[in-house]
Amino acid sequence: MKKSYRPLQSRLLPLCLCLGLVALCTLLVAPAPLSAQEEDDIHLSRVIDLLGGREAVFGIISSDRSLNNARSLARSGLDFIIIDMEHGPWSPEILRTFLLGMTDRQRTVANGHLQMAVTPLVRVPQNGAEMMSSIVKQALDVGAFGVMFPIIENRAQALNAVSSMRYPRPLGSDIREPRGRRGRSPGIAAWFWGIGGGEYYRRADVWPLDPGGNLLAIIQIESPIGVARIEEIITTPGVGVIFIGPSDLSTQMGYGDNPGAPEVEQAIQTVLAACLRHDVPCAITTGSGSVEERLRQGFRMVTVGGDGGITAGTSRALELGRSAAGR
Repeated sequence: MKKSYRPLQSRLLPLCLCLGLVALCTLLVAPAPLSAQEEDDIHLSRVIDLLGGREAVFGIISSDRSLNNARSLARSGLDFIIIDMEHGPWSPEILRTFLLGMTDRQRTVANGHLQMAVTPLVRVPQNGAEMMSSIVKQALDVGAFGVMFPIIENRAQALNAVSSMRYPRPLGSDIREPRGRRGRSPGIAAWFWGIGGGEYYRRADVWPLDPGGNLLAIIQIESPIGVARIEEIITTPGVGVIFIGPSDLSTQMGYGDNPGAPEVEQAIQTVLAACLRHDVPCAITTGSGSVEERLRQGFRMVTVGGDGGITAGTSRALELGRSAAGR
């Protein structure tokens, strides 16, 4: 029997219609790139965006600087990661590689803006008594969105911390103080953030002192001296978060590795009360057994795990925390 062939045009028409429908749906579903003004209104730091919206945020402290860990954490469902360089070797080059490993171009294209899903923050090795500004500068110059400062015990140390993170602001600015001491060489950080050097200078300031800032100054209270002086520390302009370290606090108070001692908990509650009075986000380490209670108490930034990536325990703590926070 002779085969019958439909004209080529009639066979291609349904295919073209289908392809056209797919293209139309793609345009309708995929977010259009934001305008310059819309992009400017979004903090590049997602954790600042969330804290500014009075949301609780969840993360981990990790000293695993491998590329595999960076890639895994970039899509972990966490809000932030604190890259721990206090208890591990300080290496700006390794930090730079880790940050690049967290770059998720697929998410950037899908979302239509530059905000990373997980905000990378760095805990530096210096404590309040040392305060080497060069280390802070190097952490920021490779692209970190914030710095955690261990064992801050007074206002002078808190001021030093904030100043080390800031560029000197223009003459017309009404937030020139605390005076910035960071040297200006934004090439690497601006490239990592995906913006120009001039825009980086403008947007790389501490929040909430600068409402449009994208850098977070995280002050750790880990000693009874810091607890006693929490009022002068927390009222230092530029402080973004107060982070209580229960383990070091209990050790400094003489209770060894017993952060559950009643006296330690009383000190924790003293710091938390100051944060709530001054509307400064308060942070603490938690796990699946404590995250819900800490959120009920008023903590707004919690870690739910450590090294080992997203373990079963971390996943469970994150699930419980998000549910308790309504997220």
